[in-house]
Amino acid sequence: MGVIDADTHVDETEDTWEWLTEAEDLYRPTTGYPPNPDPTRRPTRYWMIDGHRQPRQYRDDQRTGTTAPTRELHDPQARLRHMDELGTEIQVLYPSLFLVGITETSAVDVALKRSYNRWLADRCQNTGGRLRWICLPPLTDIKTAVEEIRFAKANGACGILKKGDREAGHWVNDEYFFPIYEECQRLDLPVCFHIGSGTPDFTSAQQFVSGRFIKIGLPPVHAFHSLVQFGIPAKFPGVRWGFVEAGSSWVPFAVYDLIRRTSVFKPGENREGYTYNSPADIVRLNKLYITCQVDEDLSYILRYTGEDHLLCGSDYGHSDGSQETAFVRMLRKRAELGDIPESAVGRITEANPRTFYGL
Repeated sequence: MGVIDADTHVDETEDTWEWLTEAEDLYRPTTGYPPNPDPTRRPTRYWMIDGHRQPRQYRDDQRTGTTAPTRELHDPQARLRHMDELGTEIQVLYPSLFLVGITETSAVDVALKRSYNRWLADRCQNTGGRLRWICLPPLTDIKTAVEEIRFAKANGACGILKKGDREAGHWVNDEYFFPIYEECQRLDLPVCFHIGSGTPDFTSAQQFVSGRFIKIGLPPVHAFHSLVQFGIPAKFPGVRWGFVEAGSSWVPFAVYDLIRRTSVFKPGENREGYTYNSPADIVRLNKLYITCQVDEDLSYILRYTGEDHLLCGSDYGHSDGSQETAFVRMLRKRAELGDIPESAVGRITEANPRTFYGL
């Protein structure tokens, strides 16, 4: 066994769209550049998709600790060599562009996500299972989404991406998504709620930043709360549910709120789901897995999650506040200081992500 990086990223490129069909080519994203750029600031660019601008960042090699060939998968073998240097056995790949909804048009949603899935399947197929990827089901079309999930399972994917807020016009607990959850249960694929939003945001960059936390950071927390409140995991007991890049400090609050404001601990009342005898049962019985940050109050959080339901990721390719390229070393240091049990380190970095992603 080796270290499994539970949250890494790829940056979409022009290559991502090479699997569009001839009929879909009119949906192909193009790269645009703002007019009259300020020469004193870093250059900017964007994707133009379905008549709207979407972010396409210039990444800094030094800040990200990566290179364009590794983060854009121009050279998957170079990424594997970098993983060897980092001491990582497996990376799980999430998107960048698709963390937020990009269109309100189903045909565009289907075309771009189908192409993305085939791009990653192609890039990861010769990596000996070391690069595993998260499928993007086009949830505006459930029948096609189920087909994409089947393709993904057969081609190296180890989970599907779901948003924790409204997506395709429906909330997490809506029966609209039950065919998706049923297929994930049948195929043993986890449902992954990464930070992001299912609702497209066509506002200016400044407006987006002003609402970033509530729009991007909180949807996984809402998904956690909704799944338990409405007893969704009990309806699909074979599904594992993950909450990625939102930290884990919110888990005690979400559990407290469920206990205080719902009937999850009141047998006999009208409620759905499991019967809980302790707060930690909420995470354990519902098969909820949460990525943590290494500087959180893990000794306290572990009281609510136990050692078997925390994961950790480096946020490889991105350079925001979630970046933790040395997460293994930092967790081991905390164990040496007595902050967390030594046994927790191996579970967080190896055993738990292996179980969650079915590796």
